[in-house]
Amino acid sequence: MRQTKNAIITIAQTRLWLTRGLIASTLALSACATNGSYHSQPGQAKTNPEGALTAEFVYRYLIAEVAGQRGDLATSSTIFYELAKTTRNPGLAERAAKISAYGNVNNLTMPAVKLWAELDPSSNEAQQAMTEMLVGSGKLKEARPHLAQLFLKEETRAGGFLYLSTLLSRNPDKAAVLSLVQALAKPYPDLAEAQFAIAQAAWAAQKDGVALTALNQAETLKPDWPIAALLKGQVLFEQNPETAITFYQDFLDQHSDANEIRLNMAKLMVSQKQYAQAKTHFPLLLANAKQGDTKNVAEITAIVGLLSYQGADYPVAESYFLEALKLGFKDADQIHLYLGQVNDKLNRLDASLSWYNKVAPGQHYLEAQVNAATLIARGGEVDKALDKLDNLENLNTQQQIIVIQSEASLLVKAHRHQEAFDLLDKAVKNLPNTAELVYDYALAAERLQKFDLMETELRKTIKDMPKFAAAYNALGYSFADRNIKLNEALSLIEKALSLSPNDHYMLDSLGWVHYRKGNLKLAADTLQQAYQMNPDPEIAAHLGEVLWQQGQRDQANVLLDSALRSHPDNELLKTTRNKLKP
Repeated sequence: MRQTKNAIITIAQTRLWLTRGLIASTLALSACATNGSYHSQPGQAKTNPEGALTAEFVYRYLIAEVAGQRGDLATSSTIFYELAKTTRNPGLAERAAKISAYGNVNNLTMPAVKLWAELDPSSNEAQQAMTEMLVGSGKLKEARPHLAQLFLKEETRAGGFLYLSTLLSRNPDKAAVLSLVQALAKPYPDLAEAQFAIAQAAWAAQKDGVALTALNQAETLKPDWPIAALLKGQVLFEQNPETAITFYQDFLDQHSDANEIRLNMAKLMVSQKQYAQAKTHFPLLLANAKQGDTKNVAEITAIVGLLSYQGADYPVAESYFLEALKLGFKDADQIHLYLGQVNDKLNRLDASLSWYNKVAPGQHYLEAQVNAATLIARGGEVDKALDKLDNLENLNTQQQIIVIQSEASLLVKAHRHQEAFDLLDKAVKNLPNTAELVYDYALAAERLQKFDLMETELRKTIKDMPKFAAAYNALGYSFADRNIKLNEALSLIEKALSLSPNDHYMLDSLGWVHYRKGNLKLAADTLQQAYQMNPDPEIAAHLGEVLWQQGQRDQANVLLDSALRSHPDNELLKTTRNKLKP
């Protein structure tokens, strides 16, 4: 049977840990061969009735050794596997499994691991290897008895359940995973870690009620357990953010040194725009990090800087980022990138460019270069910015697409719409199409009033990527803006919001289509909600027009004039203001 893609991926993933014992196994087995005898483990068949090695065994064993030394791991692992089957010796089976995994002998790794697990049922390592193979191949039912073996020993049972969630996390069938975890945990109702594993699986399966029940049971069995409290807060947040924050605060009142809880609470506060409250926890986070055993002061300092940035407290964010650098934050270029962004927000453009230029080639280099080019273009030197991006070298296909999209964005901001369209048109014809690339191409077509092309490309994107909310929203908004196909426009935008709830741009589209359909009250309420989430100039223009049509002209004038002072160059705002003369 042909190897499935998932099985090959699993073998590659397990290859590293399977070889941890390879050197030790080689030395041990080599010593056995040198000493002239190979003793079976208790309960295992010997190589012959007297327990001595046969000449044939020695000959084949040495061939396997030599093949391995010469790099012929396929031959080496195959011979060790055949010897293991003949002698029923788990040591040889382990050797075959580890060599075949290391050598990427895909057709042998699964059988060798299976034999190893069969011959040595008490070995956690063997059972783990077999389990990971089966789970990675999606064979949860076959994996269940091997998983059950992980929990037989009381001393490793708790750790086994904590490992379980990581092992099963990649399986897409979350309902099946939950069912499996519940079955495995059933014999251990008084083990907090078993309840925690159920909670993790339930949360992944979007069964929040089941998750909370399990977490409450874990809390009873193991009070004041931070890891369970952390997950409970995350589950509660999905139901009510304030309930989650209150829960975390109650936990911290009893355990002020629980830094992971405090950090997560601060993140939740920032997400709810409770910046002042979040800021009060920053000194405690840093003090706890300095006193703790984890030695992660630099990391916590960087995170606090990022939370300050998200709260628009840019000078404070800058101070934290600089401190993180002094403390030796392991990814200095990430901090350089953040400092570039902070200085951009503070309108220190030269300093911002200087920080971006400190980012060395590597993980963050492309983002830094794109940000730098954006700054240059904002200063009026669009062609210089484009040249900077054009001169980037050694880009893979994905990076090329990012650069092209960035260049197109700079051209659009400079109102060079034909050039942006031509650039994207060339890209979609010569590079592998991603949904994001086609989406940008469709919007470029719309700007040139190539509406048929825009609609075709967006519908193609929706078909290829049915969960890409922005494509539904863009097509629906285009119809609404042109006052056509309003029923379909409403349906498309509602679909977008179902995929990306509470997105302010999509709420703006929803308000606009209701306005086009004559639902002024609903339009105004929806646009007010969007504007409160983000005072975007285009949302302001739409809301101003709706208020004007409702007869609330004074309110519309105040809104439009205020938005224009903040965004004097926004075309839609200027057009709307001119249309609605006070």
